[in-house]
Amino acid sequence: MFKLIKYLKKSTLPIIIIIGLLIVQAVCDLSLPDYTSDIVNVGIQQGGVKNAVPEIIRKEQLENIMVFMDDNNKSQVMDNYILLDKQDLSQDEFSKYVKKYPQLENEKLYKLNTKDKKLIEKLNNIISQPIAILSAIEKDGSNGNEIKEGLISNIPNNMVVPENMDTITLLKNMPKEIVEEVNKQMGEKLKDLSDSMVSQIAIPYIQNEYKAIGVNTSKLQSNFILYSGGIMVLIALISMVATVIVAYIGAKVAADLGKNLRGQVFKKVVSFSNTELDKFSTASLITRSTNDIQQIQILMVMLLRVVFYAPILGLGGVLKVIQTDSSMAWIIAVALIAMLSLIIVLFALAMPKFKAVQNLIDKVNLVTREILSGMLVIRAFSTQKHEEKRFDKANMDLTKTNLFVNRTMATMMPLMMLIMNAITILIVWSGSHAVDSGTMQVGDMMAFIQYTMQIIMSFLMISMVSIMLPRASVAAGRVDEVLKTGFIIEDPKEVKSFNKNKKGIIEFKNVSFRYPNAAEDVLSKISFTANPGKITAFIGSTGGGKSTLINLIPRFYDVTEGEILIDGVDIRNVKQHELRDKIGYVPQKGVLFSGTIESNLKYGRKNTSEKELEKAAQIAQAMEFINEKEEGFNSEISQGGTNVSGGQKQRLSIARAIAKKPDIYIFDDSFSALDFKTDVQLRKALKAETTESTVLIVAQRISTILHAEQIIVIDEGKVVGVGTHNELLENCEVYKQIASSQLSKEELDHE
Repeated sequence: MFKLIKYLKKSTLPIIIIIGLLIVQAVCDLSLPDYTSDIVNVGIQQGGVKNAVPEIIRKEQLENIMVFMDDNNKSQVMDNYILLDKQDLSQDEFSKYVKKYPQLENEKLYKLNTKDKKLIEKLNNIISQPIAILSAIEKDGSNGNEIKEGLISNIPNNMVVPENMDTITLLKNMPKEIVEEVNKQMGEKLKDLSDSMVSQIAIPYIQNEYKAIGVNTSKLQSNFILYSGGIMVLIALISMVATVIVAYIGAKVAADLGKNLRGQVFKKVVSFSNTELDKFSTASLITRSTNDIQQIQILMVMLLRVVFYAPILGLGGVLKVIQTDSSMAWIIAVALIAMLSLIIVLFALAMPKFKAVQNLIDKVNLVTREILSGMLVIRAFSTQKHEEKRFDKANMDLTKTNLFVNRTMATMMPLMMLIMNAITILIVWSGSHAVDSGTMQVGDMMAFIQYTMQIIMSFLMISMVSIMLPRASVAAGRVDEVLKTGFIIEDPKEVKSFNKNKKGIIEFKNVSFRYPNAAEDVLSKISFTANPGKITAFIGSTGGGKSTLINLIPRFYDVTEGEILIDGVDIRNVKQHELRDKIGYVPQKGVLFSGTIESNLKYGRKNTSEKELEKAAQIAQAMEFINEKEEGFNSEISQGGTNVSGGQKQRLSIARAIAKKPDIYIFDDSFSALDFKTDVQLRKALKAETTESTVLIVAQRISTILHAEQIIVIDEGKVVGVGTHNELLENCEVYKQIASSQLSKEELDHE
């Protein structure tokens, strides 16, 4: 898969943007549980009071709290509060404060004089425990009386204590050592509680203080919940926008990658010689350029959307969990071990099947293509049932493998959900005990559950990608195999040009050829010269190597030994385009492309005029059936030329080569579908047209090549005779046998 990363170079900037947006999205998603926790802890349980640091407090109450502080803490607290005194305030200031704090009419108030969050957090740690102690003494009468009795027993004999004196007042009048001892004893009772729990214990005292001052605590609570909820909505909207943009850019990057890969594969396959094409089946190349690239494209969308996002979310979730409550971090470890074990087991079962799926798709495509291409033969031999069974077998093999893979992977989601729900139950069970013991708040437990679900979801997302990854990885390997296939036939580094003084002279010098990995040569020591204005024909037994010899000239294959010269230049020393530009090639099987007759005839030379098209069609004996069509040269040709007969297809293929006006004509058994009359007329017209061109004809019928200036007889890859028809009848036994098998004695004598 990583081999294809180089094709993403053009998408570097979009990918960087995607990563940035995914970080934004992950930060947003990780922020939401904190706000949920705040709404529960602060908004609901604490009535909107954020911490134990009162924003406003009566002078007497602050002095009571400071009874349980040391001198250093007292100094820090007083440095951050200002005294609101009617005597010291202007009329406007007093009116403003009284409206907000009505109790200022009756007594002095202390107001918090800082908004620094770090400083407030520090003050919270200082103030929360003294408030909790004070609250416990005032709320619990028995506790207060016990402390009071203990204090009275330690007072000096000369000190008189009124019976109605409360515990706090008594403490204020006690020696410092005694107060510190009381503070230490009360602190022992709170030491097992977390700072947040101590702060929460102090909150009711702050709420009562606000009520006493005249602050609207109900509004304070609703404002906090609405504010926190509003921020959550805003964060969710930002996350949604980031998600939509990532999806859009990710889809575009993946589509561009698919387009580039298809273009690269097509460009590569078009440049393949027959040797490379023989390595891959046509069905496999089609699958690689469509289904395989589609698999890569789908995976790329998921990679860009999930692979960058999931680790950020998972790692962020782990850090948040540890910050929330590290005592339950073991639950995360249990969840991760369970999920990893599940993924490893499932992939060990499914991985070997992914490659088999792609190969089986190739097989189905191959069988389908063969059946559709040979439908007429299948019907003629009444073998539909046999072909149905062949297709059913290929289809069933693919279905069974796909079912195994899909069923195996389908178990992942329910098992993941089972793990997720089991972990939720484990968190609630463990967290409820922590809440009951006072070491954890309800909101923190809810946040812990959300963070845990985010961690599990990150693994779930990665596992979803992992389901697609093996198949896409196989597909990427198959595509890369095509892209990395080296060319056996390449343009030379030092390019030569054809001799302009010569035009179409072909020379074979001791040419031998064998197919790759073959044990012996197909052609051996072939030598001859074909000159312009003359027809050189090739004849011989089927499988003797005639078409192979012809295919060496346009470099569909390269010679194993010897050399082929055109106009005195070795064809391996010129560019393939320049070489093939000199050749008008008509294959054994006529090939037409979807379009019109005109577009097909102009395929070799786009600027061919109408007169030249008509002339080429006239020479190829195609004008008769073209004129019969309503739209003439604009008549549609379906894919593969299925709407014209075999003879018409062959004549149009010949006309296409003639319209190109090449220096060299190659006809590879291209007259086989023509009747004798049309064959004679076509060759006569072609002779007049090609007086300055070299014509090579591969034929099975003697009648096609009777009047060729040079006939080369090929037998088992070797030249066994060269000459005219009459010369070969006299001195070539192979040619004589072929002629005798096709013509009667009278016809031979007449010829």
